[in-house]
Amino acid sequence: MNTVEKALMHALFVHLHHNIDKAIDFSLFKQLNQKIETMWPGAVLVGPDANDDAAVVNIPGTDCFIAAKMESHCSPSVPRPYDAAATGAGGAMRDVVAMGARPLFLLDFIGTRPLEQEVIVGPCGFDGQCTCGKCEIMTSQDRINLMLKGMADMCETMGVFVVGGGFSTSFSDIVPAVVVAVIGQQVTERPLTKPAKSPGDRIIIIGETGTDGNDTLYRAGLVDVMQPALALFAEERTTMEATLAAFATGKIKACSDLGAAGIGAAVCESARFGGLGARVELDRVPVKAAEITPEEILICETQARMLVQVEPQHVDEVLAAVKAQNGIAAVIGEITDRDYSVFEYKGQIIATIPNQPSEQQMAELMA
Repeated sequence: MNTVEKALMHALFVHLHHNIDKAIDFSLFKQLNQKIETMWPGAVLVGPDANDDAAVVNIPGTDCFIAAKMESHCSPSVPRPYDAAATGAGGAMRDVVAMGARPLFLLDFIGTRPLEQEVIVGPCGFDGQCTCGKCEIMTSQDRINLMLKGMADMCETMGVFVVGGGFSTSFSDIVPAVVVAVIGQQVTERPLTKPAKSPGDRIIIIGETGTDGNDTLYRAGLVDVMQPALALFAEERTTMEATLAAFATGKIKACSDLGAAGIGAAVCESARFGGLGARVELDRVPVKAAEITPEEILICETQARMLVQVEPQHVDEVLAAVKAQNGIAAVIGEITDRDYSVFEYKGQIIATIPNQPSEQQMAELMA
């Protein structure tokens, strides 16, 4: 494995962000949710064990379908509390959009140290002592204000309203708790889902990719300093409206947002959960920076991006719908009948990610 393969495979197969089933017994929920079918048949369309971006339920006795997602951005709030809270909210909104819904309401929870205690905000925040000279010392109250401002600014931009939440100052850890839940109303006839559907379907990215957001590299132990993704407010709204316009064509077969591990995770998970593969040309990805490496395009976690999949004959219609909302989009690859995803840049293979890593690869990832 090369460096970027190791980082991406660590995220996909080791880190709990993408493998919560290793920590949570979903059979408990599945057993509980069996009662739903006897009370309200068909109420749960996408449940907790579906490996998808958000839950989708039908409100019993109505024709209303809602999508809901809870997202945490705890660790990123140490170096960048404003951006982390904003991107946590924005990411949960994109998860709701990915199911074919428009986000409407948000609930938040903040857990932190007592208000008067000092905290370090910046690159050395995890160390408890600043050695870089770039950090800011502030009170826990000041940091809370930054996090709340980030959430509020994202909600105002996206037309989403804060309707409740929770708060605690009983946390003693360096890392605060920053959790949001977003609820949206379904706008597509049925929920869209992440798994790839058919070989030959084209992969379209909506939004531009930058060099920000190295959380995946940090979690894999490949960089020393976490640099979370920056909040992109206007771009987030544009991408949402463009994606909803693409849905209105009725031609989208699969959808996922781009969050942790970026393009790499979104493509690999879609292919794997669909029992298929993918081929992506990274040089076709719209980028924000003139100086950007293929590895950064693959794995960086720039916000305000979505992936959709369509049949080849519907590509132009979908791209036109995105453009009509001032969105930026490009075809970057296709679904294949392989059991792996390959990422190329100008004809050179940058990474090959199997749907199921070998025992030797897993041993290397766990080392």
